[in-house]
Amino acid sequence: MNVLDFVTLVGGIFITFLRHTGRMSLFTLRAVSHCVRPPFFPRLIGRQMVEIGYYSLPVVGLTTIFSGMVLALQSHTGFARFAAEGAVATVVVISITRELGPVLAGLMVAGRIGAAMAAEIGTMRVTEQIDALTTLSTNPYKYLLAPRLIAGFLMLPLLVLVGDIIGVFGGYLIGTYKLGFNPSNYINRTWEYLETLDVVSGLVKAAVFGFIVALMGCYHGFYSKGGAQGVGTATTNAVVSASILILTFNYAITELFFAK
Repeated sequence: MNVLDFVTLVGGIFITFLRHTGRMSLFTLRAVSHCVRPPFFPRLIGRQMVEIGYYSLPVVGLTTIFSGMVLALQSHTGFARFAAEGAVATVVVISITRELGPVLAGLMVAGRIGAAMAAEIGTMRVTEQIDALTTLSTNPYKYLLAPRLIAGFLMLPLLVLVGDIIGVFGGYLIGTYKLGFNPSNYINRTWEYLETLDVVSGLVKAAVFGFIVALMGCYHGFYSKGGAQGVGTATTNAVVSASILILTFNYAITELFFAK
């Protein structure tokens, strides 16, 4: 490969990146504008809230309770080297509320809901149902996308709040029944070092992550093409892109809240 071929390859990749970035930006702006302008579809929003929130609760609960358990075990093992076992409760509650709760819930919901949204909307795209909606004077952004974005933005913080409680409870179970902590002392240590900012930062992350999951599912499904294979590709891209953006925005929001 000579220099000209290399420059052509790099330029093509860069132009493709810019094209997709611009299309996603315009898609996001248009979708958000329909989320804040009437008319709204309360029944569709409620259906998506149940799908995203209620049906995702088991997988989020299992993920957070075992994460709390493992965190308690690992932190106790590490702190035992420095005779600081009493900090286990503090580490569990701060880690769950700040990081593990929102990130793990976001990734689990991305795998479950993001893929489902991309598959559903992608199937509607390749079977020309979205074109039929447009023909019937129904805005697909308003009817298909806005309810999912609103539901994702609203429901993931509630999921994370429940997941935080379950995760801290998992750490409490291990701390009291396996590691021998006094239950009252463990709870007191948890409340003593838990600050409002810890919970608020996690819920802000959860709202952003919920919007990202719904946005990536809708975007990749909306622009899918190529029949069943295209729908499968859109589903994979939705989960991968949502997961990467969740980790990226997790750092950005952490920097915003806790950087000094």
